[in-house]
Amino acid sequence: MARLIVLFLLFPAIIFAQNIAVSGKVSGADTKAPLGRASVFLSNSSFGTSTAPDGTFILNGLKPGQYNLVVTTVGYEEHTETILITNDPVKLNIELSPKSVQLKEVNISTLSKADLKMALEQFKQEFIGEDENARDCKIINPEVLNFSFHQNKNVLEAYNNDFLIVENHALGYRIKFLLKNFKSERLTGRVVYTGQRFFEELPAKDAQKKKWLKNRDDAYYGSAMHFYRALYTDSLASAGFKIYGLTRILNPNRPTEEVIQQHLNKAKGLQLDSFLYWTNMKQTSRYKNQILSSDQLAVKDILRRTNQPGLFAVMFTDYLYVIYTKKWEANYFKDLYRAPDNLNYATTIISLMNNNQGTLFDRNGTVIGDSPLYEGTWANARLSEMIPVDYTPGAPPNR
Repeated sequence: MARLIVLFLLFPAIIFAQNIAVSGKVSGADTKAPLGRASVFLSNSSFGTSTAPDGTFILNGLKPGQYNLVVTTVGYEEHTETILITNDPVKLNIELSPKSVQLKEVNISTLSKADLKMALEQFKQEFIGEDENARDCKIINPEVLNFSFHQNKNVLEAYNNDFLIVENHALGYRIKFLLKNFKSERLTGRVVYTGQRFFEELPAKDAQKKKWLKNRDDAYYGSAMHFYRALYTDSLASAGFKIYGLTRILNPNRPTEEVIQQHLNKAKGLQLDSFLYWTNMKQTSRYKNQILSSDQLAVKDILRRTNQPGLFAVMFTDYLYVIYTKKWEANYFKDLYRAPDNLNYATTIISLMNNNQGTLFDRNGTVIGDSPLYEGTWANARLSEMIPVDYTPGAPPNR
């Protein structure tokens, strides 16, 4: 089954230039009193701090551009706002509203030990990943997670009201994630989650830091971030990317995943012939035919400028087929079409959530708003391979 993943995250748009500072004061809207120890950070970046006892904060070393600022503290609603930084420092006065309605929680402590173990293991696989980096990742505070199973445990949902802290010792980051919701559907392989995240550098000696830099570069090159940065600079070819159009024709003889699973559940332990039939049906491709365009697409075929400075749109019909020629694909994807002459390069199929509006992204290579749907290489990318939006890579790989 092809792995699908959709992420809905609030990402900042960053333009690389000189350093600027953002400062301000955080107070309660109800009491007007300053709020100390509130977390202030730019989503998906390594820029963050905590407010002083008098509620003040400062973020140094920023570049001009558009950011999503997040402020959170216990007992108050999360505050988010888009800030536009030009060449002048920015000063903010932020008032947080007290929480009026507490969300109904389904805490992991209410699950049986077996269900808790199953939920946490599935969450680790789908959220953190199963690659080599994932083995060096550790959830520091799993107790903040709230889980629930649905539909005979085929759907897992999770959320947290406090920072979920994951230490990635493969890339050298401590990641703090405010997970609004997480949903994993076992039948379709679809994973959807929303939230805000902040990256901190783990302490280490120089030798370890050098290893981390190499691993970060490995995670960056060939990633979606790398692709979008190369797309807006019209440097796909030199970066190692090829793009094609893809048309798919559904297999009319293959039932939906839900129908197949229903028959498999009924046949287990009862009818061997029926079980084998539906097992074989599950392995059958969803598509009767997949047709790749004979010629590569050019950047101008899919890239559109918007009326917002620093924002671009990707637009295409059907599917976009992306090949990265400087890495081999280590995984097998049943429904991922392979042209005979394209070898086993890392490949991703992109489909848009809205073909009329396309997908917006910024100069830093991050998607703004709704992410497209990824199948193949990028669909396997999890927290174990993620790097902050302000990351600058080293020399590209050679092949």
